[in-house]
Amino acid sequence: MHPLAGVFTAAVTPLKADFSPDLDAVPSLLGFLAGRSCHGILLLGTTGEGPSFSPEERLGIFRAALQVREMYRTVQGGTCKLLAGTGTPSLTETISLTHSAFDLGYDGVVVLPPYYFRKATDEGMFHYFRELINKAVPADGFLLGYHIPGLAGIGFSPDLLARLKDAFPHQFAGIKDSSHDADFARWLGKRFGSDLLVLTGTDSYLQLALENQAGGCITAPANLISPDLRLVWDAFQRGEEASALQTRITKIRHILEKYPPFPPILKALLARQHGFPIWPVRPPLEASLPETVEKVTEEFMAASG
Repeated sequence: MHPLAGVFTAAVTPLKADFSPDLDAVPSLLGFLAGRSCHGILLLGTTGEGPSFSPEERLGIFRAALQVREMYRTVQGGTCKLLAGTGTPSLTETISLTHSAFDLGYDGVVVLPPYYFRKATDEGMFHYFRELINKAVPADGFLLGYHIPGLAGIGFSPDLLARLKDAFPHQFAGIKDSSHDADFARWLGKRFGSDLLVLTGTDSYLQLALENQAGGCITAPANLISPDLRLVWDAFQRGEEASALQTRITKIRHILEKYPPFPPILKALLARQHGFPIWPVRPPLEASLPETVEKVTEEFMAASG
């Protein structure tokens, strides 16, 4: 099993009223998430509003997050893996952020393709990631491509994935697959087997992805339902049936999908369900309306049982 296999939470990012990162709140949030059965946490992915922050702000958040490792080791007697979202349209910035994440001791990075350049060719994308890996990913480091074409406007083609895996069999670990495409999930399993680490970004596909040789998931709803996701993952490793639990997870995912985007509604539910402050989201995102939060809370509680 790949060292990064498992259930990961794509964490929200705590903010102050002036929309600056609340670095003091980062460790407490991550400590809460780490204590709820996930194997690790992704910082500054889509749910963490990663593209909204400057490189300096990202580094501040990466440093603040390191405290969770000692907290978790002390309280739980285990480890919590940390992944850093480092992708930007700028190759130079992405190299710098990726290099810094590994210098800080992160377990891996999750890298969006250069999303502004939506018509980039596979050749151009290969050169981008070749430069990034050669200059910023250590020989024992892991990079996951972030495949979310519906949002980024560009993704990883089958040929590009194969070429990157052939060129960097260790460092290019695999992808976070947020394509929401069941056929693509099946194809990945048939084409790569377990050689390519696939972490699905769609909770409702977790069981499907695992059945097609994926290694786990990185999801936004894991901020709230990581214990259930872990139960499905554990059951699959033991060869046990978990369809009923997967059905409940799917229902919750579908409820949350009705109220996009995820960051504001997840922050509101974390406040409602677990007593965190109602953290704002950075513009252009907007806070969820109170009546929306009330409705989602009722639906979420009914689906959670």
